[in-house]
Amino acid sequence: MSSHRERRPDAPERAHGPKKNEKKRDFWSRARSGARRAAHVSGKTVIRIGAVLGILIVLLIVASFFVDEPMRRTMERKMNASLKGYSVQIPKLHFSLFGASVTLKQLTVRQQANPNPPVIVVPRLKASVQWEELLTGHLVADFLMDKPRLNVNLPQLEAESKDPTPMKDKGWQDAVQQIYPLKINLWRVNDADVVYIDDPKQPPLHIEHLYLRASNIRNIHSREHVYPSPVHAEAVVFGSGHGVVDGHADFLAKPIPGLHTNFQLDKVPLDNLKSITRRANLELKGGTLSTHGELEYAAKTKNVHVADLTIQSVRADYIHTAATAPAETARKEKVSQAAKKASNRSDMDLRLDRFEIRNADIGLVNRAKDPPYRAFISGTNLTITNLSNKFEHGPATATVTGKFMGSGTARATAHFRPDKNGPDFDLDAAIENTDMTKMNDMLRAYGKFDVVAGKFFFYSELRVKNGQINGYVKPLFQDMKVYDKRQDAEKSAFRKLYEKLVGGISKLLENKERKEVATKANISGPVSSPNSSTLQVIGKLIENAFIKAILPGFDEQLANIGKGKGGK
Repeated sequence: MSSHRERRPDAPERAHGPKKNEKKRDFWSRARSGARRAAHVSGKTVIRIGAVLGILIVLLIVASFFVDEPMRRTMERKMNASLKGYSVQIPKLHFSLFGASVTLKQLTVRQQANPNPPVIVVPRLKASVQWEELLTGHLVADFLMDKPRLNVNLPQLEAESKDPTPMKDKGWQDAVQQIYPLKINLWRVNDADVVYIDDPKQPPLHIEHLYLRASNIRNIHSREHVYPSPVHAEAVVFGSGHGVVDGHADFLAKPIPGLHTNFQLDKVPLDNLKSITRRANLELKGGTLSTHGELEYAAKTKNVHVADLTIQSVRADYIHTAATAPAETARKEKVSQAAKKASNRSDMDLRLDRFEIRNADIGLVNRAKDPPYRAFISGTNLTITNLSNKFEHGPATATVTGKFMGSGTARATAHFRPDKNGPDFDLDAAIENTDMTKMNDMLRAYGKFDVVAGKFFFYSELRVKNGQINGYVKPLFQDMKVYDKRQDAEKSAFRKLYEKLVGGISKLLENKERKEVATKANISGPVSSPNSSTLQVIGKLIENAFIKAILPGFDEQLANIGKGKGGK
């Protein structure tokens, strides 16, 4: 037998391990080599693609700069075509591919009738896609205005008031829409200035550091018939005051946008209002104003609810002159008609919970008389509560205290009720222990005499309703001395005789025990004009019932005696 076992012819051949492993090694070697070649090719491809994309981006960026000027010209032309009575200048524009934004620099809007100063100057206005809204499927715009300045003066306002085209039809919305193709949904104003010049010789009204944010303007998150757009604004008012507005708006409402917001003003100085108040014959000096409340204004709703309004430490004089008398009368008529129109109006609710004037000096200056005089109450504290235009809210109550002519005490209480039929109020007033020498200008103006001593008292109760006045006024004089040889030494003989006559007649009416001169005038009859407002009626009562009743019951006779003869 052979020592080696022979293979059977029909036996399967055994696998040879070394040869099989070599084949595996060859396969993986080829695979790795292919991968290296593929990676090498892929890397080159990525580099090439990146380079191409980079070149394209650079070309687009460069091209965007060439787009700027044609876009600027087209936008400026379209905006001007949209506007009526105003013109736009866009000195510089830049379109950015990144963010798909358009930036305008030194955008300027001028009124054609009064081009200087420009109405609006915006150093930078950027319009872009509001990217966060893309997540909700809305393609809308975001507008940002940096440090804009709004300038308005009296000639511009007068030109606007004479223009037959109303402001809402001047094309403002169409002009703004030319800036960016998407509808505005977010509007932000950063550090704005608002300046109004009524009189170039007076300080302007200046609201500065105004920040405003209005979002959801397109109403994409709220149901209809509500105020969907949150609005927040705050600013420095007239240098040291502070104002805040916080609420919601409906910018898409027709025919006018709607607004529902809370407002607050703190310590706003009143000195800056001089140029405006003088146009209404009201002269202010010093003082601050603070208030807060709620405002809702829309096409079918006009509600103002002032929770409180406080004026502190102001001197306020109403100036009456012969030259302004016709304008004063016309202004009173307008106020009267406006008050009557607003009274119990269904779509208007005006409410003032509490109005206070603290430590004020309130006066009436009459320059139409000879000599002119000032009647005033110093240290005035006035409180009015529950004032409204609706009868259903109940009567308003007013109380006032102070010092008449800076001497003695003055107090009054009144109740007011809104009424379509005219003024409806009652008034109780008293003045006591006023030094009559403080009233000499008034006495000279109405009675052609003055005094060297005496105390003045005044009492009145009045009721006005349904066009009728009922009540009385009672002036009272104590220890009044009209003529004094030393004081009156420089006066004419006629003036001395006249003042002696006044003093003599007052002695005849004097209460011998109390050394008082008293008269009482009953007041009863119709209000002079059926269209008079409450303020007009009170003004007439002050002029006729109070001033003329100051003289001791015979002022007309004395005035006739001294007519044209007075003077020191």
